[in-house]
Amino acid sequence: MTTRSIREATAADRDWLADCAIAMAWETERKHLDPGTVRAGIDAGIADPAKARYFVAVDDGGEPAGTLMLTREWSDWRNGHWWWIQSVYVVPAQRRQGVFAALYRHVEALARATPGVVGLRLYVERGNDAARGTYAALGMADAGYDILEAGMP
Repeated sequence: MTTRSIREATAADRDWLADCAIAMAWETERKHLDPGTVRAGIDAGIADPAKARYFVAVDDGGEPAGTLMLTREWSDWRNGHWWWIQSVYVVPAQRRQGVFAALYRHVEALARATPGVVGLRLYVERGNDAARGTYAALGMADAGYDILEAGMP
């Protein structure tokens, strides 16, 4: 697959993005997500770029092949923003064909061209060696942190 283009998602992509998020949660963590909650979250992210930005890779036939979401984290240490890559999903038939690499290179170029962006980050599940290999091949390295959380009701 050669990716014809990478574009920002629109409200019309909401249901497809929700399907991707739901599939990704099941494939990676065996978690069932509530479709209504996911759709509402994606609507909120698309409506407010301060919350999130979604990008869609489109294949040569004009069909969506993969997606990722960007969020921002302020760093007082660096006086700038980290861009976090999240909600990565590539359609199964399009995997191992450079879809994620195209998405990554697109947002990397945007980050380099945006004043105040200090770098790109993402988290990956322990044991997901295939993803780790892909990220390393793109120039990403282990940042030396573990992520802890405390969920709120």
